[in-house]
Amino acid sequence: MLLPVEVTFRHMPPSESLEAAVREHAAKLDRFHSRITSCRVMVEVLHQRHFKGSVFHVRIDVTVPGAELVASSEPPPQHFHEDVHIAIRDAFDRMRRELQDLARKSRGFIKSHEPHEPLPVGRVTRLVPERGFGFLENADGVEVYFHEHGVIGAGFAALAVGDPVRFEEEPGEKGPQASMVEAVGKE
Repeated sequence: MLLPVEVTFRHMPPSESLEAAVREHAAKLDRFHSRITSCRVMVEVLHQRHFKGSVFHVRIDVTVPGAELVASSEPPPQHFHEDVHIAIRDAFDRMRRELQDLARKSRGFIKSHEPHEPLPVGRVTRLVPERGFGFLENADGVEVYFHEHGVIGAGFAALAVGDPVRFEEEPGEKGPQASMVEAVGKE
C-alpha cells in the first residue's frame, strides 16, 4: 500500500513489531482494490483477565472512492482473541472480504464474456406465471427452461410469449437451463 497506514494502540503500549505486522497485512489489501485512499487500524486490549491474559480487538477503517469500509476482529461468543496476531489476521481477512464484495457489487455481479461473443438470442415459448418459470427456444430450436429469479431487466412479469430475449445457457438437472434472461428492447 502506497499510502501511509495509520496505526493506533489503545489501552496498551505501542509495539513496533505489531505495527510492522499491521503494515504487512495492509500492503496486501491493494490486491483487492487498487484505489484505497486511507487505511486506519486500531489495536486495543478490551479487558485484561487476571489469570488468563488479555483479550484483543482490531478495527480497520478503509476509505475508497465512494465508500468507507469497516472491519473488525469480532470474536464469536465464548471465544476471544487472546493472541493479538490472530486478531489482526482475522480483521484483515474481514476487510479483504469487504473489498471483494465491493468489487463484485461495482461490477454488478455480471459474468464476463468474450468481447466478440454476444449473448444468444431466443424467443419465449411458454410462461407458467403461477409457478414462476417459463421456457424459451434457443437459436437451434431447443426448448430451454428458465426461472423467474433468472430474469433481469424489466422482470418476469413483463415477459410475454413470443418476446425476443438474450440469455446465458447452462446445463441443468433436467436439460438446458437459461440464466440472466433479459427481454430485448424492454427496460
